[in-house]
Amino acid sequence: MFIVTIPNKQFKEKIQLPASKSESNRVLIIEALAKYQGDLQDYKIQNLSTARDTKILQAHLQTPETKLNVFDAGTTMRFLTAFCCITQRSVVLSGTPRMHERPIGILVDALRELGADINYFEKTGFPPIGIFGFEQKNNRLSIEGNVSSQYISALLMIAPLLKGGLELTLKNKISSKPYILMTLELMKYFGIEYEWKENLIRVREGKYQMKNYAIEADWSAASYWYSVVALAEIGTEIFLPFLKKNSLQGDSIISQIMEFFGVETDFQVEGIKIKKIREPESDSFSYDFTDCPDLAQTIVALCVGKNIRLQATGLESLRIKETDRTQALANEVAKFGFDFYTKDEKNWILSPKNPIIPHQTAIISTYDDHRMAMAFAPLAMIQPLGIENESVVEKSYPNFWDELQKIAIIVKK
Repeated sequence: MFIVTIPNKQFKEKIQLPASKSESNRVLIIEALAKYQGDLQDYKIQNLSTARDTKILQAHLQTPETKLNVFDAGTTMRFLTAFCCITQRSVVLSGTPRMHERPIGILVDALRELGADINYFEKTGFPPIGIFGFEQKNNRLSIEGNVSSQYISALLMIAPLLKGGLELTLKNKISSKPYILMTLELMKYFGIEYEWKENLIRVREGKYQMKNYAIEADWSAASYWYSVVALAEIGTEIFLPFLKKNSLQGDSIISQIMEFFGVETDFQVEGIKIKKIREPESDSFSYDFTDCPDLAQTIVALCVGKNIRLQATGLESLRIKETDRTQALANEVAKFGFDFYTKDEKNWILSPKNPIIPHQTAIISTYDDHRMAMAFAPLAMIQPLGIENESVVEKSYPNFWDELQKIAIIVKK
């Protein structure tokens, strides 16, 4: 366990971010599909993520093994399922006990409809699964749009290899839309044509054409530093390299969200400078996280630190992440005297009950979830904080504690 305190309440610092895991994992799948199609062009993929999830995906794409353990990497599980089908790769995909509780039935049903031979080994609708072949039956699908964008992205990336491409209808509300758009725009960059009108996406049959690409820094990771600045004193600045204004990452919306909390973003050639310019002008905040669910934990923890009442929607997908994130948040904010609850599973309320007690060390459980550790770490700005199982950050931001140590005192217990 780490004990974290941040004694200086005003500072100027430069922080290194990891490369985008979302971009990296999509580019790796596209690269592997291009090679499968016979693309042997010279190119360079720069700034590939060093996150554990990306390393697992890269290793599984390169190995001839038929039993692949993705551990807790949800994106890897979903993307590999579709990839192994279209490339006629017979494998068994498994993971951690928690991964075997995360549903995959919607994706499997869609792939079966296209022509995949997939079996469940334990509980229907959940890993582990076996993939034993693919013979295309059709190229039109309908899939729920409000469960996981990873299912949709997995299908879209293999679409150019289908005869006639793919017509994909997204039913009901579409969640995490920016992640779907990221997938499509990366496919477009590597030579694939698509059109998206309302709830229908059409991807044309075609061949991926690899070329040089530089992965952007990770906006999800940037959110934790925004939170640090929001909890600091006015005048605090942090520079974050390799972020750009016109980003493919949906979590870049954090720059707009943080305006409410008094943090301004200065977009520069080499990155962004974030600065605390004022305190929030209201003690209540509302936000729909449908398009950016990975920011929810950051904002919930920040609202705890600022004693702000939060009304949040668009959290449906949080229940099937590394942990049930809504329950994990409810457990942890209670340690600071807050309630986090819902009556209808759509509208979530964070409400302060008792004031935070300064200098009393709160021990944060992380539930094997990297974002629980990093979302709550900025609260060390207001009181000492204990972080259990601190190594969970390896999943997406291996150097997080090294970077935090630039401003914090971290003691191993």
